[in-house]
Amino acid sequence: MTPRRRPRPARRIRRPWFRALPLTPLPVWPPVSERSSPPAPEAGFHGVFPYLVSPVDAQGRIKAEVLARLVDHLVQSGVHGLTPLGSTGEFAYLNADQRRRVVEVVLEANGGRVPVVAGVAATTTADAVHQAREYERMGVAGVLAILEAYFPVPEAGVVDYFRAIARAVSCPVVLYTNPTFQRSDLTLGAIVRLAEEPNIGYIKDASTNTGRLLSILDTVGDRMRVFSASAHIPLAVMLIGGVGWMAGPACLVPAQSVRLYELARAGRWEEAMALQRRLWRVNQVFAAHNLAACIKAGLELQGFAVGDPLPPQAPLGPEAREEVRRALAELPAG
Repeated sequence: MTPRRRPRPARRIRRPWFRALPLTPLPVWPPVSERSSPPAPEAGFHGVFPYLVSPVDAQGRIKAEVLARLVDHLVQSGVHGLTPLGSTGEFAYLNADQRRRVVEVVLEANGGRVPVVAGVAATTTADAVHQAREYERMGVAGVLAILEAYFPVPEAGVVDYFRAIARAVSCPVVLYTNPTFQRSDLTLGAIVRLAEEPNIGYIKDASTNTGRLLSILDTVGDRMRVFSASAHIPLAVMLIGGVGWMAGPACLVPAQSVRLYELARAGRWEEAMALQRRLWRVNQVFAAHNLAACIKAGLELQGFAVGDPLPPQAPLGPEAREEVRRALAELPAG
C-alpha cells in the first residue's frame, strides 16, 4: 500500500520589514501655528556662544576696557554664553598671564549674567590641567578643551589628555576639535570613550563635515550635545539635533545669531533659512581670509578698538576690509 503524502503547507511569503512601517510623512518643518505650546527651555549650555577676540595693545597688555565693553554689548544683544580663548581669541599667540587676564576681564564684565566657558589649550597635559583648575577657581561655568600639538599624538594620548582635563575640574567640559589646524583629531572612537566621563557633555566640531556631526549624535547623542562651528551651517546643525553655535562671527552679528537660534527653536524653518542665507555670506568672506583678522576688522568698523591680530599674523588689507564692511552692511538689523 502506497503511503499517502501529506499536503504541503501553503508557502508563507516573507514581506520586507520596511513595508510594515507606516508611511506617514515626518513633520520636518511644522508651522509654528500648529504647535500646541512653545518649546521647553533647554537645560545646560545652549544657544549662541560668541568666541571673543583678545584685544592687546602695543605693550602686550590686554585692553580691558575694550573687552569689557564688547562683553556687555554681546550680553545685551541676547547671547546665551561667552567663550574667551577660543580660536578667534588667538589663544596660541597669548602667554599665560595674558590668557588669565582675558578670563578675568570677561568674568568681571559679565557679572554672572551668562555662562562663561573659557578655552584651555596646551601642548602638555600638565599645563592644560593647571589652566583648567585655575579658570574654574576664577569662576568659569565650563571649559573648552583644546589640544595643541607639534608632533602627532596617538589616539590613546589624545583621549588621556582630554580625560585628564575633565577629571581635574568639576565644571562641564566642551571638547573642541578642528582637524584643519590641529595635528591630532578626535576620532569617533575617541569621542565615544570620552563620552563616558560624566562632565564631558558637549563637543564643538569644526571639521566642516556635517555628516560627522550626525554620526556623533547617533552614537553618543544621549550623553553629549553638539555645537556648530563657523565651518558648518548653524541652522543645518540645529536641524539634526545641535544645541547652538559657538563661533567667532557671532561676535559681529550677535542679535542676528540669537534670532536664528530662536527661529530654529520655534520650528520656523523657512524664516530661519532666509536669515541663514544672509548670515552665510559673512562666513564665506571670513573663510577667504584669517578669521581673527576678519572679526577684529569688523569689530573696528563697529566702533570697538580691538586692534589687529597678533603677529606674526597679518592684518587685513584695504580690499579685504572692504569685503568685510560690505558683508556686514548687507545684513538685516539685529
